[in-house]
Amino acid sequence: MLHPPHQSLQVAAVPSQPAPVRERDQDAPWHTEAVCRRDEAGLFFAPSKEPTAARLSREEAAKRVCARCPVMVECREHALLQPEPYGVWGGLTAAERRVALARRRRRDLELQKTAHATDPIAAAG
Repeated sequence: MLHPPHQSLQVAAVPSQPAPVRERDQDAPWHTEAVCRRDEAGLFFAPSKEPTAARLSREEAAKRVCARCPVMVECREHALLQPEPYGVWGGLTAAERRVALARRRRRDLELQKTAHATDPIAAAG
C-alpha cells in the first residue's frame, strides 16, 4: 500500500533556492524522493477549525515546499488519481485538485465527442 509522503515529524527550513535536479532510482517509489518527507506533516494538512488566514498561509508555505520537490508531478498525479480528499499534494490544495479533476473530465468528454463525430463508422451508425 502506498503511504503518503507527509509522514515525517521533523521540521526543515524552506531554502530560497530550488532543490538541484538529480536522477532518481526508477525502481524506488516516487514518494521516497519527496521533499515533504523531511517537513512537518501539519504543514500539508489542516488542523480542525483552522482560521481562513492561517489556512491560506499554511497552504502557501506547503506549496513553496512542493515547488522545490523533484517528484511534484508524480505526487500531483497520485493525488488526482486517488483522489486524495485532503491536504496539499503536488502543489495543489484539495479545492484546486477538484477544479483540475473537473477540467480533466470536461476535456475528456470533449475529446470523446470530437473523436465520435470524426469517426466515419460511428457517424454512419
